Parts: sequence; structure tokens; C-alpha cells
Amino acid sequence: MSSIPSASEIDEEAADWAARVDAHGLDVEHDPELQAWLRGDARRAGAFLRAQAAISFLDRGRALASVTPPVETIVAERPNRRALLAGLGGSVAAALAGGVGFWSLRPRRLDTALGEIRRVPLADGSLVAINTQTSLDVAMKAKSRRIVLKQGEAWFQVAKDPKRPFVVAAGVARIRAVGTAFSVRRGDEPGAGVDVMVTEGVVETWIEGDESSRRRVSAGSRVILVGTASPVVAETPSEIERSLAWRNGEIALDGESLEQAAKLFNRYNSRQIVIEDPVLARERFVGLFQTNEPESFAAAVAATLGAVVADDAQAIRISRAHSS
Repeated sequence: MSSIPSASEIDEEAADWAARVDAHGLDVEHDPELQAWLRGDARRAGAFLRAQAAISFLDRGRALASVTPPVETIVAERPNRRALLAGLGGSVAAALAGGVGFWSLRPRRLDTALGEIRRVPLADGSLVAINTQTSLDVAMKAKSRRIVLKQGEAWFQVAKDPKRPFVVAAGVARIRAVGTAFSVRRGDEPGAGVDVMVTEGVVETWIEGDESSRRRVSAGSRVILVGTASPVVAETPSEIERSLAWRNGEIALDGESLEQAAKLFNRYNSRQIVIEDPVLARERFVGLFQTNEPESFAAAVAATLGAVVADDAQAIRISRAHSS
């Protein structure tokens, strides 16, 4: 009596079949050996589709990495097997023929911790760079691509697919693109609104439920969407590039006050910068720093402005030097 194969054994067989299909261009629907293997166990169809999705994911990741170097090593999350099997409907051939892949079956949650910056290739060939303390859901469907930005900030490089609109939802704000690049940030404070910056192409923005709020925003421009108020559009290409320096793990200062600079560093570090003198806090500063090196910023402030730095495990305190 033959033993029932384990899930891991089926996964290994599925990986082998997916590799053969990828390497030799087998016809999934009409290959007799593959079809016989799929019919042999109800679990095999799901395992096979997972394996194909993994190959597709890695191929897109390598292609994108050749254009945009990742800030950090990306570890792909493990697919949810039960969600995949439930959505498969028993026939991998029907799923593939209908254009419904693994990523369409359940939204994918992407989160970053304090100070973490990630670059993640999406299943459609797009790329998302995710800033510190950000949470978003990705749902890739046959006729749409939808991102729900729950908190934080992300920059999207969108693969062209006119038949599948790419829409980011951030509260009541909506941003739609077909093939372009743009960032979306939800303000940390109530009423701060949603900040959209476009680096390539054109996006359409609007407030859900208010058709009169629709605007087209082109590359080099930014728009602040706040509730039902009219959006504020400004063309600030150089400011946009500096604001998005975080994609490379950097903070670019060009005349920001020390108070503003401290807030930027504090977004990425548990050890907070505290400017103890209100007059010193209004001083302007210029420089390029790593997001995870607040000590370098403090040392530069001390050298440039003659300030005094005192640090401990909880904070980096910057104050004016006492005159003797």
C-alpha cells in the first residue's frame, strides 16, 4: 500500500514541474504527463500554481534589480496555501487560461518597521519602495491593480497595463496611473492630508465622492489632498527629488530648520534628536545624511553652528554652547 505524499513532497514535485514548464515551454493544458500528475492529487494544482507564481516573482525581481538597485535584501513572503487552494476552483489550466494568478486571490500586506526601507517588486512588474513605518495592502486582479496605503509613505514605479488601472487609496484620496512613477504619503497628524509627488508621467488624483476634485498631475509636480478642500498643486521638481532621497536611505537637507531636520531623523530612529534651544531650532541647515546616522547629523551641527551634543541611550540632545 503506497503512502500518501506529504505537502512538502508535493511542493517539491510542483517546483520541478514549474521549472520544466518554464525551461521547455510545455503546454500546461495539453501535456499528458503534467495533466496526469495534476489529477493524481487534489493538492497538486495549488502547489503547481504557487511554484509558477514564485518563478514569475523571481524573474520580475531580477529584471527590476538590474534597473533599480535595492536598498536592502528582499525576502519574498510565503504564499498562503489555503487562500490559494480555495480560490483555485480545482483546475490550474482554467486559472491560467483566465489570467487569474496567485497574487489576485488575496491582498498582500507589506509592512516596514521603524527605520526600515524596502524595495519590493510586485507581481505585475511594478516596483514599490516603502518608507519607514508604512503599512499597505496590494491586490492584483484580472482587471485592476489596487493599493491601500494604511499609513506611511511609498513610491510606486508602475508597469504599463492600460487594461488594468493602478489605483492607490489613502483615506478618501485616490491616485490613478497606468505607466508612471509617483509617491504617496499619509500625514502623521489628523487633517494633514495626503501628499502626492509625481516623478514620471502623469497621474490623476481625486477625493472619493467628489468628482469636481479630479486633477491631472504631471512629472515634477506635487499635490496635497485634504478632505473635500480644493487640492493644492505646486511644481517643485528639485524639492521632490530631495523629499524622495529616503529611497536611497538618505535625508537631503537644503535649508530646513534644525527642528524640521530633527523630525525627519526621528521618523527612522528610536533614539530621538532633541533640539533644546528654541532659537537654535530655527537655524537652517544643508547636508546629505544617512537616515540611520543621526549622530553624524548632530556632529555636523556641532561643527557648523558651535552647538553642544549630549547623547545617551534614549536621545541625542543638541543645545547652544554656554558662553564662559
